Amino acid sequence: MSTTPKTNRPEDEKLRIGPTFAYGLQHVLTMYGGIIAVPLIIGTAAKLTPAEIGLLIASCLFIGGLATILQSWGVPFFGSKLPLVQGVSFSGVATMTAILDAGEGLQGVFGAVIAASIAGLIVAPFFAMIVRFFPPVVTGTVITTIGLTLMPVAARWAMGGTSEEDPMWGSMQNIGLAMGTLLIVLVLSKFGTPTLSRLAILISIVAGTAFAGVMGWADFSNIADGGFVAFPQPFAFGWPTFGVASIISMFIVMIVTMTETTADIIAVGEIVGTKVDSKRIANGLRADMISSAVAPVFNSFTQSAFAQNVGLVAITGVKSRFVVTAGGVILVVLGLLPVVGGLVAAVPPPVLGGAGIVLFGSVAAAGIRTLSKVKYEGNMNMVIVAVSLGFGVIPVVLPDFYNAFPTWVGIILHSGISSAAIMAVLLNLLFNHLGGKSGERSAFVAGSGRIIREDDLARLLADKTLYNGDTIKDGKVVDADGEEVPVVTASQEVVITDAIKTGKIRSREDVRRVLEESDS
Repeated sequence: MSTTPKTNRPEDEKLRIGPTFAYGLQHVLTMYGGIIAVPLIIGTAAKLTPAEIGLLIASCLFIGGLATILQSWGVPFFGSKLPLVQGVSFSGVATMTAILDAGEGLQGVFGAVIAASIAGLIVAPFFAMIVRFFPPVVTGTVITTIGLTLMPVAARWAMGGTSEEDPMWGSMQNIGLAMGTLLIVLVLSKFGTPTLSRLAILISIVAGTAFAGVMGWADFSNIADGGFVAFPQPFAFGWPTFGVASIISMFIVMIVTMTETTADIIAVGEIVGTKVDSKRIANGLRADMISSAVAPVFNSFTQSAFAQNVGLVAITGVKSRFVVTAGGVILVVLGLLPVVGGLVAAVPPPVLGGAGIVLFGSVAAAGIRTLSKVKYEGNMNMVIVAVSLGFGVIPVVLPDFYNAFPTWVGIILHSGISSAAIMAVLLNLLFNHLGGKSGERSAFVAGSGRIIREDDLARLLADKTLYNGDTIKDGKVVDADGEEVPVVTASQEVVITDAIKTGKIRSREDVRRVLEESDS
């Protein structure tokens, strides 16, 4: 399958061009319903004509593709270089609708997004430093919550889409089509060749759509309504305006977006099995913010990573970031060729629902796998998981739970992902850091910057208060990987700590290098 030798990072593997674009198309089909939903909602709220809403959709596809290429391919300081698909974020819908209701129009929405994104770009590196507060008990909880919060999306798709007023909503026809699509995924996963198994989602969507077309359940009549070729016109709805209140509200949305993107970066890093540190998160967040700042120029909105595509990485096992880059190219083409986009849009929601059950469930399963590695004896990790999962699920089972709270509280906590992430980090700080050291080290920095001070070594050897997996050998502390933990002086400890905070240390070799530099 691979045309080049594998690198040390699984996400850097390059496949042949055919499979690359096939898997990329699979990513596009997975997130297409989500990326067109926001412009549909905002366009309707702004009382735009169908043609103008079509322009918004094309613009969102175009910018989403460029943002995906930047995030997955990466350039210096921008892009996590992970298989993450970017698109219009749902987290800003309520705020953007409120700006429209206030009479500021789309110009006010675009101005608020531009200003808030630039502010987010400035704070992104500082926000990324929270990675050291994401041990397995936190990451596992957040990843599990991502899967759980996405499951209602799959259920609504299976029932027929987004409108409960549709007479076919929840019909046996729709749910049967969803279950048929799911059955194809399961059969191909069980009995198909490795290639067919990896393409099971794509094949099931194509087969489900074809069956729906034969049965007259899919509508292909409006495919060419948007024309064949169209380039997004900059500032098609007028120059942006900048209202202070709108900008402040949108900046809160940006904080939520950065929280969700951080969770997605960590989740996909865990699934891929690659190193994720504060530097990589900062690069990913900067890509999010610069994409969001440029998006309004081409009539689009805030950009963020799509969690449903994290599930696709988990279920297919295709970890190459270049596959996602190919998906970004496809999105750009869809934005320039409305007729092709119309064809993809004709995929019936129940078909997406059947595939979504597998995709989103896979994300939750990946989180459960991470939580299985957590030590629960002699600490409060069970409480951390229980409370954080509870807060994450509340907005899913009761969306109006925070309606009586101040608007800014509702914006932040209305997202189950944000609620779980914030609560898990805070509880981990309370129980595992404040007043004592953490019972669980970070899954991403554990072993990379570990050191022991000289004056602590004798005490550790005497009372054997070691981290889980550590052993004592020949008077030295050896970690679970069989590597000796370096012993340092008090001054060297300060140097190492500063290097970890600035992202200079990401491996044991980095520790040795920094120590050598400090001695020279």
